[in-house]
Amino acid sequence: MSDDLGLFSEPDVQQDERRRGGSKAAASAARRAKRRRKRTILWVVVALVLAGGGAGAYYGYRVLSGIGSYDDFDGAGETDVVVEVKDGDLVATIAGTLREQGVVASQRAFTEAGKEDARVTAIQPGFYLMKTRMSGRAAVERMIDPKAKVVPLEVKGGNVLHDITGPDGKVTKGILSMLSEASCAELDGVKKCVSVQELRDAADNADAAALGIPDWALADFTRAPKENRLEGLITHGLYHLKPGASAPELLKSVIETSTARLQGYGIPAGTKSTGFRPYEVLVIASLIEKEGLEKDFGKVSRVIYKRLSINQILQFDSTVNYKLDRPLITTSDDDRANSGPYNTYKVSGLPPTPIGSPGQKAIAAAINPEPGPWLYFVKCQKDGTSCFSENLDEHNRLVDKAREEGVF
Repeated sequence: MSDDLGLFSEPDVQQDERRRGGSKAAASAARRAKRRRKRTILWVVVALVLAGGGAGAYYGYRVLSGIGSYDDFDGAGETDVVVEVKDGDLVATIAGTLREQGVVASQRAFTEAGKEDARVTAIQPGFYLMKTRMSGRAAVERMIDPKAKVVPLEVKGGNVLHDITGPDGKVTKGILSMLSEASCAELDGVKKCVSVQELRDAADNADAAALGIPDWALADFTRAPKENRLEGLITHGLYHLKPGASAPELLKSVIETSTARLQGYGIPAGTKSTGFRPYEVLVIASLIEKEGLEKDFGKVSRVIYKRLSINQILQFDSTVNYKLDRPLITTSDDDRANSGPYNTYKVSGLPPTPIGSPGQKAIAAAINPEPGPWLYFVKCQKDGTSCFSENLDEHNRLVDKAREEGVF
């Protein structure tokens, strides 16, 4: 190893001793001089290190204590701007985002204005409608005002893409309609929304990359009926939407968020031992969500696994009603007589896509069905509870009993 400063060896002294015949007195004096020189150099190095550390510490102190720039704007602001607060953002991070987007003049203007208000530390992730050139106090007041936050889209387990009309004419809004409503925001006095038709066109026609389709679903997405190909890929939960985004951008942001959630729920990694592809597990989860109450999910899953294992048709009314866009639990003879890939009274195996948005519990049941011998089930109580049986005779008796009691 090189020693340019001469801190670790004394080559000059050694060479002098050899050259001068090893004069002990001269060598001793040279060694003492060399040691003094090394000590001087070491103290210089230590001083430099301490000076550098002191400067870094002082800079950190300035940041933490708020010393430094305290520029501030006056008033309530000028033009509208959308600011995103991400999951895990601290107050200082939010202040930095506001400064970068021209909302406040400095980070300290925001942090100082909000340091006595506990609501500032409770600002939630999402998009906020702010204004440029706001005073720190005005920015704080707006950030903690619930009206400033863009209302997120909420998807619940069992929701489907399209609107559903009940027998009484009541319309249950689908995910696309809810997404359209959630996209609305007023910027500089102009209200802008992405229409349902724009979303439907994007859902039906945009390519997989533009929509953020995960790799494990790509093949099934490509084969699926165009109008149903996004079904089930938007799982339950809250979705924060950026105002002003286009229809494909909104769908992509939602699907990418959903994909991350599905990964946490076990799709695709947790499906390896099921015998089904990740997308098929998603389909099974959607059937479970539609067919039973949460307490029955594990048993419903076992029935699906068992029927598929022996190549028995599923015979689920939920798949027939899905294609009919009807929120019913039963079907008529005419309904079941119709042909189509979602009629599991006629077609064996799973439907080509999920029939709704599955929740976490349904996905867990689809990955790990409850052990048991059941092959049939029917809703046997008015609260939706199902009764399970091993053979058709027992199942038919339960069906007759449920009808007599007015369950359906």
